[in-house]
Amino acid sequence: MKKFISALLCVSSFSFASMIGLEALGQEQIAGGSAAMAGRGFAGNAKTGETEGVSVVNPARQAFDSKVVLNLNFLLDVSTADRSNSHYTKTGVSMPSMNLSFPMGDFGTIGLSLWQHYAASVREDVDNEEELWNAEIEYQSSVYELVPTYAIRLPFYRAVSLGASAHFVLGSFTRNLTLGPDNSAISSKDAWATTSSDISDYVSGDWEIKHHPAYYTFAAQYRGRMASYFFSFTTPYTLKNDLEYNFRFSETDTLAPTKCTREIKVPAMLATGVNYRINKRHNVMADVAWRAWDKDIDNVAGSWDMSKVTKTQNDFNISIGYQRDGSDIFYDAYWDRITYRAGAWYKNWYVEDVSEIGGSIGAGFPLGRKGMMLDLAIQGGVRLTDDDRNWSESFIGIRLGLLGVGSWGKTRGQ
Repeated sequence: MKKFISALLCVSSFSFASMIGLEALGQEQIAGGSAAMAGRGFAGNAKTGETEGVSVVNPARQAFDSKVVLNLNFLLDVSTADRSNSHYTKTGVSMPSMNLSFPMGDFGTIGLSLWQHYAASVREDVDNEEELWNAEIEYQSSVYELVPTYAIRLPFYRAVSLGASAHFVLGSFTRNLTLGPDNSAISSKDAWATTSSDISDYVSGDWEIKHHPAYYTFAAQYRGRMASYFFSFTTPYTLKNDLEYNFRFSETDTLAPTKCTREIKVPAMLATGVNYRINKRHNVMADVAWRAWDKDIDNVAGSWDMSKVTKTQNDFNISIGYQRDGSDIFYDAYWDRITYRAGAWYKNWYVEDVSEIGGSIGAGFPLGRKGMMLDLAIQGGVRLTDDDRNWSESFIGIRLGLLGVGSWGKTRGQ
């Protein structure tokens, strides 16, 4: 059994994103994970403009939109883990977010986002030919949020906007841990299971919010001549994961399933940010988001003496960024119409003793005269842990975003 746990811990240090928190919620995607935001270090939730659109952290921002914004985002991520002479690399492709905002003049702006908040994905086979044992480990979990938003500028003070959004949670979780035919590593209390069959611990379930259809974000923004500020509050909520456990022998023999529900209390989040504009086209920005976790997270766990909880800590994210806006005059030189970005961030994870440091560069390339843009961001960094395994993770990713800007619903000449 100790050998199996060692194999699990070994593989748990690898992922196409991160294996940290795999038994809890997985990796949390930084809010605002568009290619444009990623290119400036995930900062800039206070920045307004025709190409900004929806922000899940700051729904008040979209009130300043004058055109329809459609944004699709894709991520290619390569992650590695190192310890002593061991090295592992994993690659994955995902679509972390998409959003649409639609201005309605004096009636405000509505928007809709689909955002992957938490994710975990891995499938690995671990073999030991000398000792004739093997293990198969598979995790697939994703917590998506469908986020409708509304924002409006104050009629008596147009520099200030108010916004709100509802986060409807959907997603599923599956885990499959399989011991190969030689089960001599099983503890004595599980000796009855030492047959020539594969033994699998299969768990599956869905994600939802307990007692509520959604959780909510409320925000206010001030847009000044040179500087813009926002402040937002996201309500606490409890994630409910109804799980069914199946203990299987090969593919034909399954014990009676057992069911249980784990509940994860996610605390409220406070966020704020500033964007300062210099010489019209240069922007310097900084964002901060903070949550105070006060309860450990129940793990999926189940069999084989796996850890029952993931210890938590206060999590926060600090981002700083720079953006030089491209010229909006079509006849200017193409290089001058390109938007240039750079940024960095520090994130304290919700998992105890885990932190992340990252940096990025990016650019937005205009496509034609109608406002379409291709956003490109290259990001990289490290995740540091203080556990006794002493694994370190490094990652690099490429984000692509397709941005469409237009005046839908208006006739030509308006």
